[in-house]
Amino acid sequence: MAEGSKRLGFRRIPWLNIGAVVAIAVAGLVLVTKNSQGFVAHYILNVSYDPTRELYQALNPQFIKQYEAQSGSSVAVRQSHAGSSYQARLVAKGELKADVVTLGLPSDVDALRNKGLIPDGWEKRLPNNSRPYESTIVFVVRKGNPHAIHDWPDLAKGGVEVIVPDPKTSGNGKLAALAAWGSVVVRGGDEREARALLKAIYDHAPFLDPAARSAGVAFAVEKKGDVHLAWENEALREAKESKGALEVVYPPISIRAEPTVAWVDANVVKHGSEVQAKAYLNFLFTDEAQEIIAREGYRPFNAQILARHADRLPDIRLFPITAIARDWVDAQNRFFAENGIIDAVYSPKPRID
Repeated sequence: MAEGSKRLGFRRIPWLNIGAVVAIAVAGLVLVTKNSQGFVAHYILNVSYDPTRELYQALNPQFIKQYEAQSGSSVAVRQSHAGSSYQARLVAKGELKADVVTLGLPSDVDALRNKGLIPDGWEKRLPNNSRPYESTIVFVVRKGNPHAIHDWPDLAKGGVEVIVPDPKTSGNGKLAALAAWGSVVVRGGDEREARALLKAIYDHAPFLDPAARSAGVAFAVEKKGDVHLAWENEALREAKESKGALEVVYPPISIRAEPTVAWVDANVVKHGSEVQAKAYLNFLFTDEAQEIIAREGYRPFNAQILARHADRLPDIRLFPITAIARDWVDAQNRFFAENGIIDAVYSPKPRID
């Protein structure tokens, strides 16, 4: 299944029904949030990673309402979704003319700096190093957790099939690999053990989907596999919409994922959209947006708002990227570049059915 065939969609489609499968397979349309019928003064394109469809569907109308009340000018937001690293490559090549990017990893955004699309120091232009929310990787299992999967080593048990996206195209896939690695070395294991765990996880994967949402459809809708390594927000949604058929398991330790946002300077100048793009990203740090972010299963940077949602977003041990690499760029090079750690333990496994 080609990644580009599913990166855009008109509207939310119910998760646990056959329509979700069809949407993932064939959707090639554009999601547009409009303030009203008729003329819209400005459009901006938000190029995001795979699971954030519902998040920005909830955020966009509130941004539009606020922006139009403050500026007196209309605005609309287009959305594009696919694997985070895949999206970054399309923006870098000019195939997606993003006004803003809201991607799954800081290194995916920084790839645009390498292409001259955003400047050095871009991450300092917004609060919290341009990270309006955090997340992590957790497990989704079948009702009753029949394989007793509670921690990362349990993924290597005999007979367990692991559904996880491809680490070369998906932010979810990258973070799952980094979380598994860190679960070993942060708790005192050595790199040999970490490599062995990663290899076992990929050996237990029947296929590697290119993005988080299609992997989730395979697990939750098509009932493939025994455990899904998922973004926390995706895990919460899958369990809720399964009506009891799925459960979320929080491992004792996982990675602190840091989705990151930026306006794309080269594009907003061409589009005349700099004011709107900056307003859009600054809105993500407001209390109104932070509440929506928490309700949608992401961990807002505002600690007080996060604390109010602790029943759904529990306090667990999240290690930072600096526990296993110098920074996100170093992690990208060390783990996911050609001949990196991942290449030594994995081979691509596209779906063939």
